[in-house]
Amino acid sequence: MRWSPDRLRELAWRRPVGWVRRWPRWLRRVTATLVVLQVVLVLAAAGYVWSVDLPSDPAPPQASVLYYRDGKTVLARIGTSDRTDVPLSRVPLGVRQAFLAAEDRGFYDHYGVSVRGLLRAAWSNIVKDTGQGASTITQQYVRNAYLTQERTVGRKAKEAALALKVEHRFTKDEILERYLNTIYFGRGASGIEAASQAFFGTSVDRLTAYQGAVLAAMVKDPTRGDPAVDPRWTLNRWKWILRAMSEAGWLPAGAADTTAYPAVAKESVTASTIGGPIGLITDRVEDELVTAGISRQQIRTGGLHITTTLDPAAQAAATGAIGRALKGQPDDLRSALVAIDPHDGGVRAYYGGDRGRGFYDDALAARPPASTFKPLVLAAAEEHDINYRSYYNGTSPRVFAGRGGAPLYNLDNLQCPICPLDTAMVYSLNTPFYALAEQIGPQSIRDVAVRLGIPEKYDEQTTMVDLKGELAPGRTRSDIAIGRYPVTPADLAGVYATLANGGGRVDRHFVQSVTGLYKAAPRTTRALDSGVAADVGAVLAQVVEHDGAIPGLQAAAKTGSQQFGNSSDSSDAWTAGWAPGLAAVTWVGREKPGPIRTKNGKAINGDGMPYQIFRGFLAGALSGQPARSLPPASNVGSPRKGDLETLGTEIKIAEPGKVFPGPQKGDQVNRKLAKGTWAERSARLTGVLAKRQGDFAVSFVDRKTGHRYDFQGDRPFETASVVKVELLAALLLQAQDDGRALTSAERKRARKMIVASDNDAASAVYDAVGGVPGLRTALHRLGLNDTDPEPNFGLTHTTAKDQTRMVSALTASGGPLTTASKQLILNLMAGVNADQTWGISAASFSGEQTAQKNGWLARSSEDNRWIINSTGRISGEKTDVALSVLSHGHPDQQTGIASVEEIAALTRSYLGW
Repeated sequence: MRWSPDRLRELAWRRPVGWVRRWPRWLRRVTATLVVLQVVLVLAAAGYVWSVDLPSDPAPPQASVLYYRDGKTVLARIGTSDRTDVPLSRVPLGVRQAFLAAEDRGFYDHYGVSVRGLLRAAWSNIVKDTGQGASTITQQYVRNAYLTQERTVGRKAKEAALALKVEHRFTKDEILERYLNTIYFGRGASGIEAASQAFFGTSVDRLTAYQGAVLAAMVKDPTRGDPAVDPRWTLNRWKWILRAMSEAGWLPAGAADTTAYPAVAKESVTASTIGGPIGLITDRVEDELVTAGISRQQIRTGGLHITTTLDPAAQAAATGAIGRALKGQPDDLRSALVAIDPHDGGVRAYYGGDRGRGFYDDALAARPPASTFKPLVLAAAEEHDINYRSYYNGTSPRVFAGRGGAPLYNLDNLQCPICPLDTAMVYSLNTPFYALAEQIGPQSIRDVAVRLGIPEKYDEQTTMVDLKGELAPGRTRSDIAIGRYPVTPADLAGVYATLANGGGRVDRHFVQSVTGLYKAAPRTTRALDSGVAADVGAVLAQVVEHDGAIPGLQAAAKTGSQQFGNSSDSSDAWTAGWAPGLAAVTWVGREKPGPIRTKNGKAINGDGMPYQIFRGFLAGALSGQPARSLPPASNVGSPRKGDLETLGTEIKIAEPGKVFPGPQKGDQVNRKLAKGTWAERSARLTGVLAKRQGDFAVSFVDRKTGHRYDFQGDRPFETASVVKVELLAALLLQAQDDGRALTSAERKRARKMIVASDNDAASAVYDAVGGVPGLRTALHRLGLNDTDPEPNFGLTHTTAKDQTRMVSALTASGGPLTTASKQLILNLMAGVNADQTWGISAASFSGEQTAQKNGWLARSSEDNRWIINSTGRISGEKTDVALSVLSHGHPDQQTGIASVEEIAALTRSYLGW
């Protein structure tokens, strides 16, 4: 049968209709509705795009102005005048391809909008509230040229509409040219020509593709992307871009793994920066605004009106107080100050250094806070119903289970046998607060610290826990009570602001508002009971009365000093506290931890320079304001007899609250005995030692004068544990010969062997160096020919002379040990646990450091007579000596230790070094 054309057309239309009619009615209705909706949406989108006008070309970039909290007084200007537009023809092809690989590989194939990116951004904004927005280069140009940085669906829709219009008006090359000339790269550089000059010191037309990839890496984050800020992040992103370029065929395969990272200027070679303390404030303001969703490009080029929380009087008081304190002092001294209004969290004054923008910020550097953490221990105690008038054992030293056998001392070895906690706070005694931490649990103190303002982590590292290689990795020990775990001055200021606010925490911030874009909304959360906060304030007010009141102000404060090694110097000195209306933290230290002293050589502690800065700052910042009082104590908790059961019966009759000095370094040395010439002094010492009972030897070498002294220095004695220094030296020589550094396991074993005098670790090292033959070879290389190794390392025989030769091998220039190996051994000897610091340390004074190794051994074959040895180095500003005392035949350990210490003290008394 033949069908006519009309009949065929009729059947063609009828077949699908019949097929659709076989669908269920509900499915046909849903399909029809979806088709209609799609048509409506397309028409609506087209109408929306048509309704959005493309603005005229954007205005040139304008600097943003930062104001003090009054909104009128100018604090600083952030912006860029560093922009030079260049035609696309001057941008090398490889550089263009780097940006396409990094930001939009399909740039030349789409119409300006990534539908997938739009949908992902919409989902993130609506469902997850993340503010995400994957954009094409056209969208990025539109956003930076015409729009604000608000993270909303409406802004994203307008961005897409404008992108479509830009694509209609300009060619792809014109869009790429405009994009490259407007994007912000950091270092004050807008546009690729300015960036090329700022980072490479050359014009854009001379850039390689690999240099272009460095600049392309910065677009994602102009601050972190700067190689001078986060080189690892930048390197990883740079390699990712190179791999993308290789995949696109723009670079050879494997270029990311075979190409050296281009040299980049350490700092901008063109852009001016904001100097002085204000420079770091502008960095912190910019960081905060970026977190709030305002891009660095908009901050630098958008002409924003930014009102900060900074107070002009407070900032002037901060810079003035620090300037006066540091004037004429050693150049390596540094200071930080952060002051916060407790009621709204606004930073009123900030000093992180005076070198300006982009430099190291001491206010954000984590340091051990020392005794400024004791108020947090008291707060945690009151949460456990322990009142601040409770009594604790404040004797010094004390041994606690969590310190690996190392006794804990109070500052200056002060004693307070029956010590109320408020008295312990005033005198900054360590032992009562450590005992309190063990009683309530260190984790409870950490919990209080986090609630009050210390972050859970710094970067990826959990705060306030032992690190790998320490006694309890990942756990908080009671050392938190004495401020061993580092925190930043800025975070500690937040903690004290919470205490000052009666336990109400308001997160610190620098920005009040950005006109038309942002307004801070501080929120108070309850972190601590107000009664507990009042008690802490009342106790810290006693500290201020003791350390020096602030004229016209009631204030609460705590000082703290972090000990440097086992010396009497501090590496970090703090004062933290508040007056009504303003909390502040001051810190004094060095960029790299080390002893801090004044120009006159006096050690700096928390109650010295930091407290002077604190007092001067508060007096200036609050000058002219009405006097206000601190809240009265609430007396939370019950007074208890904390841990007085740990006192001996002879001490329990002591007067409660009485504080008095204990034995001090150098007490056994009589300086009056060092008279006459060196020969006369040596002869008198020999006469005194010859009359002493017992079997002992002394060897002494003074590196500063060249003087030497020996009493039976060639007589052999069993080494006991002092040979562990030679064992470590042998291990390091072996590693040097192999051209390697010690492994982490070897370093851990070496630390245990020297610092804690661990015999198992020493046995493992002895095996590693080859036992007797290996140690003997190392001894000969070190010039220790009088030392005779034995299979049991402690039974090795040595002489006092050989032991001072070992110290000389660690301190003299040259020799078989490298400088790094010598320093490692000396550092470990200087850091021995406190229960290992008896012996030659009796011949040292306050301000000197002892690097030593001691040993003891009981001889069962000799009626348990004891071998007691001590050897090492005593050094200070005017001192650098090697001293060794070896002895044998003591009836018990304590008698032997007392004898060795007396001999060491006599040596210094007569020789008078």
